[in-house]
Amino acid sequence: MSKVIVLTGAGGVLCSTLASALAEKGHKIAILDLRIEAANKVADVINSQGGTAIGVAANVLEKESLINAKVEVNKQLGSCDILINGAGGNHPLGTTSNPHLVEEDLANKTEGFKTFFDLDPEGIKFVFDLNFIGTLLPTQVFATDMVGKKGCSILNISSMNAFTPLTKIPAYSGAKAAVSNFTQWLAVHFSKVGIRVNALAPGFFLTDQNRTLLTKEDGDLTPRGNTIIDQTPMGRFGEPEDLVGTTLWLCGEGANFVTGVVIPIDGGFSAFSGV
Repeated sequence: MSKVIVLTGAGGVLCSTLASALAEKGHKIAILDLRIEAANKVADVINSQGGTAIGVAANVLEKESLINAKVEVNKQLGSCDILINGAGGNHPLGTTSNPHLVEEDLANKTEGFKTFFDLDPEGIKFVFDLNFIGTLLPTQVFATDMVGKKGCSILNISSMNAFTPLTKIPAYSGAKAAVSNFTQWLAVHFSKVGIRVNALAPGFFLTDQNRTLLTKEDGDLTPRGNTIIDQTPMGRFGEPEDLVGTTLWLCGEGANFVTGVVIPIDGGFSAFSGV
């Protein structure tokens, strides 16, 4: 049965892949992104392949923007059945320069060098808002369409950081932990009105945001990239298509009794002790 599926942050690599996979199953897709050009580009590809999709500009941190986007989705596609909260990301202002603090760092005056004590509160707030508030607000707006209907669900994008925080990125790790907790809370809160709420927790996937951190210009791995691969039992980064199977299952009728779960898709990273 065809459903109306709204994806935020869908102009990016991961959610655009999910959008295409869902469109192939006959669903109507609303591609929401802060960058309307990116949203339209993804929608155009889906439509050219015989699917049904629209691009809609939306800022997940502004409720009025989301309300306007919902009006457009309802007008062109109908009432929302499934919401995938894909908008998120990190920011350098919420990131330390080194994984561990040593006393010598306190005397390092190199431009751009940041210890924990130098982290910008505004940068941390931006990261937390983008990931957590950027999940909460779209849910407030689009879940109103789902109350009392059958087959409706919400899929959040958490991270394996939510299970075990990575070094250097306290803001992002904390924000994704909040998304996982919110997923469980919301699953209980919506349990009486027919809305399931689950989350994916991706491991390391090469995206526009992290590619330069994990790989060099010549394609070789950076030291951090090598550490990640060494700690990933399957020995590789994830491919966007690796998220598709779990997404289709959680959004489909086969998962009608599944709610409040956060599923790692990380090649075994979160299961590995390092020994």
